[in-house]
Amino acid sequence: MKIHELKKTRSDVKNLRVGRGISAGGGKTAGRGTKGQKSRSGHNIPRKFEGGQTPLNMRLHKLPGFKRFSQDKKIITLADISRNFKDGETVSNETLESKGLITKGDSAKILANGELTVSVIFSDVKKSKNVESKLPKKDKNSK
Repeated sequence: MKIHELKKTRSDVKNLRVGRGISAGGGKTAGRGTKGQKSRSGHNIPRKFEGGQTPLNMRLHKLPGFKRFSQDKKIITLADISRNFKDGETVSNETLESKGLITKGDSAKILANGELTVSVIFSDVKKSKNVESKLPKKDKNSK
């Protein structure tokens, strides 16, 4: 290998100084073409700009309505609890999930539809106000 066979590295290459006259090799329009928005100084055209045509994001159909990301609570009735639980069991989101009444990650709310025929303990589960009135007297104080 000889010295003249070596390729120039990035640090060896000088940047072309455009717009410094005809003799400099990059004069007059300085590689920007003739006229137009891109030939002017300070041009900054957004990538999404389509030359004045209506942009794609405005042409596309928008879905109507307000998007809610919060999940609704799954409704469980007292009749469902009577069918699936035995006396003395605890009703919680975990036990409702294990019995297949709700899916993983869901939360439940218990409504007072139907009759409660078993004595169960409610813990960390939302209940409607009417559920309290249908509970047996000894279970009213339990959470």
